Amino acid sequence: MVAIVQNGHKTLREKAKEVPIHEIESKKIQKVILDMKKALLSQDDGVAIAAPQIGESLRIFVVSGRAFDIGTGDYEENKSIPIADDIVFINPVITKLSRDKEEMDEGCLSVRYLYGKVKRSKKASIEAYDENGKKFKRGASGLLAQIFQHETDHLDAVLFIDKAKDIVNLPPKND
Repeated sequence: MVAIVQNGHKTLREKAKEVPIHEIESKKIQKVILDMKKALLSQDDGVAIAAPQIGESLRIFVVSGRAFDIGTGDYEENKSIPIADDIVFINPVITKLSRDKEEMDEGCLSVRYLYGKVKRSKKASIEAYDENGKKFKRGASGLLAQIFQHETDHLDAVLFIDKAKDIVNLPPKND
């Protein structure tokens, strides 16, 4: 089981290093991506994870297929619909943010169990490489735009609690 590091771990406060393009398909980088996917899958409430969250100072994040289903509302309504595939973002760069911002509720797998409100752009565009080394561009709004901003912050050593207000601790209820 791949551990998700928590606030206080040094990797979360280091600016992550770019992945050389020729190394994307290497065993090392592919293992990091697989470890990230496993760690994300192990968390019922996780929609994305950045490499620093598993102790790897690399500019990679993975968005769970669940994020696409949650964003459309399909996830809760019909859990029998197959979940979309995870999307890997390597060396991501946000190329555009809307001026229109909104305060959004946020939490983080590395800052358990704190939640707060963060002002984020409603829309975001990003460029990155996929796990096969192919460059792509993607635009997003709502939850996905929020995820792009949150995960890119991780790669720049910023945690949501650095920006959040009205932070509350909401540990899970023991059943």
